[in-house]
Amino acid sequence: MFNDITFAYYPFLLFLLVIPLIIAWYVWKRNDRRAHMRYSHSGFIDGVRKSLRIRLVHLPFALRMLAMILLIVAMARPQSSSKMQEITVEGIDIVVCIDISGSMLAEDFKPNRMEAAKKNALEFIDMRKGDRIGMTVFAGQSFTLCPLTTDHNLLKDLTRSIHTGMVEDGTAIGNGLATSINRLRESEAISKVIVLLTDGINNAGMIDHLTAAEIAALQKIRVYTIGVGSDGPVPYPFQSPFGKQYRNVEIPVDEVLLKEMAAKTGGKYFWANTPNKLQDVYKEIDQMERSKIDVTEFSRKHDEYFPLVILALFILLIEIVLRNTWLRSLP
Repeated sequence: MFNDITFAYYPFLLFLLVIPLIIAWYVWKRNDRRAHMRYSHSGFIDGVRKSLRIRLVHLPFALRMLAMILLIVAMARPQSSSKMQEITVEGIDIVVCIDISGSMLAEDFKPNRMEAAKKNALEFIDMRKGDRIGMTVFAGQSFTLCPLTTDHNLLKDLTRSIHTGMVEDGTAIGNGLATSINRLRESEAISKVIVLLTDGINNAGMIDHLTAAEIAALQKIRVYTIGVGSDGPVPYPFQSPFGKQYRNVEIPVDEVLLKEMAAKTGGKYFWANTPNKLQDVYKEIDQMERSKIDVTEFSRKHDEYFPLVILALFILLIEIVLRNTWLRSLP
């Protein structure tokens, strides 16, 4: 983007003050050299029209003045500047790990914990424009729903498809964390993050949750853990011969475990006991893991005098040709 023209050698512009003096001298000299003839009356020349050559008698001088102005401006070395921005983005690779065990059907969150977790995960994906994000899920076992990708539309479509019963039931937190670590193992991003959401206690899987947390720490992966669910008994749907029925059941969250996992990796534990609180947790994580953007602005100068010199020489050439050909005999 070009800004205003500047001049490298401003003092040369002072020569422009000479131009009015030359014009004044030219006018004075023309009047001084003009012949004077007396007539008894001028009626016989009233109908005489001036030829085009007479009308253009001052054209060579005007061209010479224009050429001088252009050359003076060129000597002042006009320059245009273009400002540019060099942006360096430190990418963050994030894996969202969601518990899809049967307890996520509890309806203390509306319509249930599972749908609330999906909704907020989708909003979090929209917050992280430009970052690579992956998705893993776990219950009794864990698997990768989507590897790291910048195709957030695909990731959101897959997130909407999550439901309980995709794998055998249980809460294998260690397996879920290990699968997420595996997705980040070959990542070259400076910042690697796992957001693990669960509503239960580790009761399944072959991998110890603390062992998985230690591996994450060795891989320089920060783990943010989120415990979801209301305090006390919560409404949970059961299928019966008479259709869906509800009972109030206790679904405890192992906060000690989740805090220890986060602490080992330099992350943080969050407790979300309402949908709004869960939304706030994702916003806080988003702010804590902002991509680092370094903006370097620089200006580049471009000399613009060369076209002026060419134009001035062209005008001088026209002036010389006119003065020595068509307008040669004019005083």
